[in-house]
Amino acid sequence: MKYEFVSAEAALLPVAEINSSITNQHTKQIPNDLIQRPQSLFLASAFILNLIVFFTPIYRHAVNDPSAWIGTSFAVLLTASMLISLVAIFLYGNRINQLKWVKVATFIQIAALAVASAILFTMGGFGRFLWRETGSTGFILLALVALWQAGRFIKKDQELVESMDRIR
Repeated sequence: MKYEFVSAEAALLPVAEINSSITNQHTKQIPNDLIQRPQSLFLASAFILNLIVFFTPIYRHAVNDPSAWIGTSFAVLLTASMLISLVAIFLYGNRINQLKWVKVATFIQIAALAVASAILFTMGGFGRFLWRETGSTGFILLALVALWQAGRFIKKDQELVESMDRIR
């Protein structure tokens, strides 16, 4: 038989109040779990990095391109990846669904990186005059790495939960 020690104050409380305080403690921790998970931080950083791209020279070149579809497709890809990353942050209760959305965002981010690279190559050669444009493409690459890391951590969490279920 296992005995637990309780404080004098807890011994004076009725059992219903103790149970409700325990329940309240657990329900208050859900938002804290969201912030403490590394994949949430990676998804938020991917969102912010994609948002930064809208204020960089590579985006200005894409929008000013005579072929309007290039700028439009670039903006749509960045926005889609941003929004999916934001939505995936709040899917932390369902890891399998969250992982699927992060994979979709990763593929969209790869397409955005391909468009940015194509814009960079069509600007004519590499040199010191393209440092800002290359750095702009680097933001897209960093967002891709953040999405990839988020997917890795979600997968690790899911494997940990599955291994715990096997132990029970």
